[in-house]
Amino acid sequence: MSKPSTFTAALATMLGATLGGLFLWRSIRTQKRKALKGPASAEPVQAQLEADVTLSQPARREPSTPPQTQKLLRAHSLLEVPPVIVSSSEEWETLWPDFQKDLSVYPVLGLDCEWVKSMRVSVKGKASAVSLLQLATFSGRCVLVRLLMFRNAQLPLPEGLVGVLSDPRVLKVGVGCYEDGKRLAHDHGLTLSCTVDLRYLAFRQRFEQAVLNNGLRLKSLAADLLNVTLDKSLELRCGDWEADVLSREQMAYAAHDAQLSVALFFHLLGMNTEPRLPAEGESVFVQLASCCQGLVDVPFRGRYNGEGEEGERPRRSRKSTVESPESGDQQVPDPRRNKRKPLGVGYSARKSPLYDNCFLHAPDGQPLCTCDKKKANWYLEKGIGELVSEDPFVVQLLFEPSGRPDSQKDYYLTAKENVCVVCGKADSYIRKNIVPHEYRRHFPAEMKDHNSHDILLLCTSCHAASNVHDGVLKQRLAEEHSAPQGCEEGIRLLEDADRRRVRSAARALLSASAGMPQSRKEELLSVIQSFFCNGQQEVTQDMLQNAAALETRILNESYVPHGLKVVQAHAVRGLRGLMELERCWRQHFLTSMQPRHLPPLWSVNHNHDKYLRKYGEDLQIQLN
Repeated sequence: MSKPSTFTAALATMLGATLGGLFLWRSIRTQKRKALKGPASAEPVQAQLEADVTLSQPARREPSTPPQTQKLLRAHSLLEVPPVIVSSSEEWETLWPDFQKDLSVYPVLGLDCEWVKSMRVSVKGKASAVSLLQLATFSGRCVLVRLLMFRNAQLPLPEGLVGVLSDPRVLKVGVGCYEDGKRLAHDHGLTLSCTVDLRYLAFRQRFEQAVLNNGLRLKSLAADLLNVTLDKSLELRCGDWEADVLSREQMAYAAHDAQLSVALFFHLLGMNTEPRLPAEGESVFVQLASCCQGLVDVPFRGRYNGEGEEGERPRRSRKSTVESPESGDQQVPDPRRNKRKPLGVGYSARKSPLYDNCFLHAPDGQPLCTCDKKKANWYLEKGIGELVSEDPFVVQLLFEPSGRPDSQKDYYLTAKENVCVVCGKADSYIRKNIVPHEYRRHFPAEMKDHNSHDILLLCTSCHAASNVHDGVLKQRLAEEHSAPQGCEEGIRLLEDADRRRVRSAARALLSASAGMPQSRKEELLSVIQSFFCNGQQEVTQDMLQNAAALETRILNESYVPHGLKVVQAHAVRGLRGLMELERCWRQHFLTSMQPRHLPPLWSVNHNHDKYLRKYGEDLQIQLN
């Protein structure tokens, strides 16, 4: 055989083997996808979405974990419901009755927003406003409202939509939903109330370890808690949400964010199975809202998130593109700078050791206590003490002290290491108040002397984790003693709904009046007019400016701090009641953090016997 013939035969063999291998690989891949998806849905639209979109595929689990499989199926069942686009009032009215039926069972909406994310400038050259609003119910029913289409066509938004967004008895849940409400108010004059950020709920419901380890994004929460993987690619996140026709990929991407928000909400409340109808006479909203006490309409202030990633909404920098400093609008970070910060970043570590382990002795040589070097030198400088030893640094007093320790086995006589009491880390540590200051500050003076026993050193990551655990106990105390955190009598300033409505109306008129329907413009003007001049005077430009800067918070006359209310409840039982609160917090720290490097003689009952001997059980309690 000639050389060209041999070469041709070899080349043909290689090509055949390559094509055969490629065909075999595609067949295996197709079979795996079918196995993961399970039985195909009868819905033709969903079948097309599953064929074309790979936005959300459930992460695979080993068959030996049936509880996780159940969570996977629940989330997957929501994602199988195809979304519906709404760009007119007629389309909304067609869907609204079914939405109302779902809300009558569980008044909860998963909510998210999309806008063109390119330095806040849309592809059409105008400042980017919220383009798409996603709403999903517990059944997975999802509507995608094209807000800009209503505005561009000068059409009023459906009354049902406006009403449900402002309805204080319908929970709107999501990641960053409070901030979404700020955008909706600024861009479209909409009022969003009764929002709950799922990140706060995750902390409260003891899922903090997964959240703190893997971040605070919707993608991380879905993966860790629901075992669902979201595709948050840059092409989808920064796509053209103002396009005349949204692609199937965009529709699925947008819908899944809202649907998974609902799934996460019920999962965090321990309701992993199919929702059941409420018992007769039972208020479902009150039941759900009680689980979110202190979290409704609260902007997220987390320290644990990274610099933002894949659709996450980090807090804005000071250089805002919106005039209002309280607008809450956010920008999408440069994905090239996406580096997740480790737990504890944002805390300021101590520059010097806490414990100098210097000792003070009585004139007869009896040890009195340990102290820092600055205090020991003060006695030397004043001439009321003399240096006995350099290492350890011991100062003997030249006068009789006002008191001496009851025993030589006293906590304040022991040397202490400058390490994290939990993990033993010897750098980047900060002080931790075992009994939080919001409670300790209200204790009687008799229990606030010599309380350094309850100030320990923790590294920044352990400090952050401990704070999350503290939030769980605070919530339990709030429920036991009717001392809510951040609700009604629990906050000093209340957000006045009428003032907020007036401010939102003014800002909408100032920023978007040119493209606003005349009927909507008149409605907003009437809100401002009735507030400032009882409808007797025309709204002027100065009035609009004043309304846009209106202070919406008013003094809460029934304000009682959460900490004070809890301390008052324990003080009813006198000294023993307050000692019980102190013991509760100390034991909570031991149980939740399991410290391995506590100072010697640290105890949950520290000084309690001393209090009883010195003051007696009948001590008249005077709270601060």
